[in-house]
Amino acid sequence: MKKIVIVIPLLILIISCRKSLLDQDNPNRLPVASFWKSEDDAQKAVNSIYAMFYQNGGWNRWIYFRLDLTSDEGMSKSPWVELADWTRFQYINYNFWEGNANTFKDIFKAVFRCNQVLKFVPDIPFADEAKKKAVIAQAKFFRAFYYYYAAILYENVPIILDPHLDDPGFLPQQNTLAEVWAQVEKDLTEALPDLPETWDDANVGRPTKGAVNAYLARTYMQQHKWPEAKTALDYFITGAGKGMYELVDFKENFRSTQENNKESVFEIQFSDANKTGEGDGVNANMGTNRCQFFAPRGIGWSDGQARFWLVQEFKKEKTIDDGIDPRLRYSLFYPDLEKDFGDKIYGRSWEWNADEAWFKKYSRDYYRSNEDYFSEVNNRLVRYADILLMYAEVLNELGQTAAAVPYVNQVRTRSKMAPLAVAHPTAILGKDSFRERLKIERALELCGESVRWADLKRWGDLDTQEKVNAVAVRDPDFKNFAIGKHIRLPIPQTEVLNNTNLKQNPGY
Repeated sequence: MKKIVIVIPLLILIISCRKSLLDQDNPNRLPVASFWKSEDDAQKAVNSIYAMFYQNGGWNRWIYFRLDLTSDEGMSKSPWVELADWTRFQYINYNFWEGNANTFKDIFKAVFRCNQVLKFVPDIPFADEAKKKAVIAQAKFFRAFYYYYAAILYENVPIILDPHLDDPGFLPQQNTLAEVWAQVEKDLTEALPDLPETWDDANVGRPTKGAVNAYLARTYMQQHKWPEAKTALDYFITGAGKGMYELVDFKENFRSTQENNKESVFEIQFSDANKTGEGDGVNANMGTNRCQFFAPRGIGWSDGQARFWLVQEFKKEKTIDDGIDPRLRYSLFYPDLEKDFGDKIYGRSWEWNADEAWFKKYSRDYYRSNEDYFSEVNNRLVRYADILLMYAEVLNELGQTAAAVPYVNQVRTRSKMAPLAVAHPTAILGKDSFRERLKIERALELCGESVRWADLKRWGDLDTQEKVNAVAVRDPDFKNFAIGKHIRLPIPQTEVLNNTNLKQNPGY
């Protein structure tokens, strides 16, 4: 009997020990109760939001198809017909992963990560409250950032402000575009006081007050809230940001040689350190695939390229020393690039069609002869030249056309282009003529930088058949454009079917 009494406790002890050994938390999948304890946890959580830049649906790959190729600046001749169709308004399968569903998913995956930070970090003790506020402000900035692009692309999306970890059956309500814009404004406004003017070298790439004001201005401008947009942009012109930013050598905005320079307001920090697949693993690719998909045939996949009217527009006006606009050299690959500037295309002379062009910005032709999936070239989402052109647009819409002219001239002067009064005197005579000229100025300076789709929407160029017809002269794909329908993408049909609170966007 004594032996039994002794053995049973030993067995219980052995069993309990084995259970405790087996019942361990996966350090890569920690439950909520085991995380959100320390400043380090908070920092890891907010850093996970930045990792969304490296996902396929967003800035790693597919969003460029939506923002650049769907606009009148780009096109696709991809042999992958369904992919090409999604740049020319021929949407059949709303669940098409590469054209739609992946981007929608990654936007809301990023929002989910932001919401976790905003829910749990306020309860974490910090030695320095300013650091806690900065973590929270970053999450608010990025929630606004992703909802900004959701508004530009989809418009009527659910506003989700809580991770709902305890409610797996949660079905979010659909919101209107106006409500989405209001939430973007709210998050950016709340983030602004707690973000710095600049970060130290170890944290370069995190949003600053300049980045917040830039996206506030963009948000207000899309709604034609011109006085509010001016207030946001005043930060750069007359406010605390005056003198912090300046125009640099144009080409250095698209290379890895001088990243995070004085012209950069906000840019994605890409790296070629991990030559692996994309995902959430610790060694996942942190580069961009953009140029692998946008390079000319035989160099990259060439699923996307530029419209030739851009080349023609660059050549309409000479510089003050009778040369070709130097921005063309670093913006586009085109047939006469070698003749005009002496530059080959990834080391090759032109071997493509006479009316073809490709986006050169962010390419790596300046030091290699091909592309891959691991480009380290940072994407400058906002740069000071854009700020100047936005400020000019806002002033013009406020009836201050004369005051707007010098800000366009600053951008033109950098590229040795004559002042507007000399080169385009009629453009400065009134609001409408100035706006029309500004549309060209923005294309020449910013083509291929993922702003044109928002521009077309803001200008109302997609609101009437007459205006769409004018766009279609530059880009025949707009002959497929249906007024009131293609101004926004369809919501992936799986989302609509799985959520009774969602309705498909109008016209689909």
